[in-house]
Amino acid sequence: MKYRLGIDVGGTNTDAAILDEEGLVIASCKRATTEDVSSGINSAVDGVLKDSVIDPGDIVDAMLGTTHATNAIVERKGLSTVGVIRLSAPSGYGIPPFVEWPEDILKVVTRTYKIVKGGYEYNGALISESDAQEIRKALEELKEEGIQALAVSCVFSPVNSQQELQVRELSREILGEDVPVTLSHEIGSIGLIERENAAILNAAIRKLADNAYGSFQDVLLKHGIKADLFITQNDGTLMSIDYARRFPVLTIASGPTNSLRGAAYLSGLTDAIVVDVGGTTTDVGVLSKSFPRESSDAVEIGGIRTNFRMPDLLTIGLGGGSLVNSDKHPIQVGPESVGYRIHSEALIFGGSQLTATDIAVASSMAELGDPGKVAHLEEELLAESRGVMKTMIEDAIDQMKVTAGDIPVVVVGGGSILIPDKLLGVSSVIKPLHFEVANAIGAAIAQVSGSVDGVYDVAGKGRDVVLEEVKQAAVKEAVSAGADPDQVDIVELEEIPLAYLPSNAVRIRVKAAGPLRKG
Repeated sequence: MKYRLGIDVGGTNTDAAILDEEGLVIASCKRATTEDVSSGINSAVDGVLKDSVIDPGDIVDAMLGTTHATNAIVERKGLSTVGVIRLSAPSGYGIPPFVEWPEDILKVVTRTYKIVKGGYEYNGALISESDAQEIRKALEELKEEGIQALAVSCVFSPVNSQQELQVRELSREILGEDVPVTLSHEIGSIGLIERENAAILNAAIRKLADNAYGSFQDVLLKHGIKADLFITQNDGTLMSIDYARRFPVLTIASGPTNSLRGAAYLSGLTDAIVVDVGGTTTDVGVLSKSFPRESSDAVEIGGIRTNFRMPDLLTIGLGGGSLVNSDKHPIQVGPESVGYRIHSEALIFGGSQLTATDIAVASSMAELGDPGKVAHLEEELLAESRGVMKTMIEDAIDQMKVTAGDIPVVVVGGGSILIPDKLLGVSSVIKPLHFEVANAIGAAIAQVSGSVDGVYDVAGKGRDVVLEEVKQAAVKEAVSAGADPDQVDIVELEEIPLAYLPSNAVRIRVKAAGPLRKG
């Protein structure tokens, strides 16, 4: 029997689950996330192996969802200094790179950039020829400034990537192989500034991510696990560790996405609202054909506006460790939280802080800790607190719905004891088996995907030919990320006519996904 190991590192807990070849969960555990992250992963692997009583050598695939990338950007820690080359002169001088970046992250990443000749029209036609000598000079100057990573952007490079590829080749000659290069067309969508920002962030965290994934491999080897290692992306799919080392920014928001995928797997629903209640916050997302609905808006990460694909999530300050302030009228629950300190600070565990979990235990919604320590809480306080939490969840669900009718809701996460069995606007509240480790299960069952997003002129070749070419490009991306080439399917296709552009310009977005390639 061969097995899969799924691990998801959250802000409060690190969860692990082992699944067999039939997809059955044979063991799971939840451990506190540690400051160095690796210790928490080590503890979770210890726990799940002990519970499963299997030979670690029988684990053939290991999947990790981690907060390393997100934490590094938000906390401004461990980032590399990044140089930027933008191919957009003469039209691209108006808005320089790093526009509207917070000053605290600029102090770490630096504001080092060069704008050189280049760029394309929306249909891939040339705006300006690139100049190899100019590019070489820019790279030499960036080298002198001591950059640790390079980000390259070009006008409409998702449609025509030739000039960005040229810069990468020249950078290897001048900067050497040790300076990682991120090309914007491989990460972001059409808009230049947001795509460029995403590329810069990716370049800034590449070395940090490389070290983090190496540490994870060390933890597995320490336990005798010699499995193939994969990292979860924020679209609910996997990428090989080599692919993840190139594009770590794609892991941002993978935790909530893992929960959505796990919720779909455990509940058997393909279209539903998912409410993932953690220790500090609650994430509300939408399942569409078993995958998270993607956000159509530009997303800010650490105060930086980007446009690469992200799940459509609504996060509210309600979790198991949320503080209950009974001095306010009405009572306030969250957003302040004791987080991972809940096991020492909540009343039911002998602490002095009144938390949302204390309310749930005192209301007989859950059996946890010592109920006697909350027996003194008055029913009026309990009822009002429950009402506040219920309203917060109902309002969040209502904001995420796209139809007026009732819709099923799948509740997962360790803090889901806070959610009542009935909610307004909800046809049914489903809390599946293993709900508390849905994120780790979502990581373990994830498929591998590839996506393409660009603007195409369908007048010349014709719509059908262009669509087929884009589909094949998405399939190629999925295969390069680790998917079985014989089992890749198109799971998402969107065409958006662009009436403000000449000719028959269409924005086409395609996602392909398939199971892991064996071996």
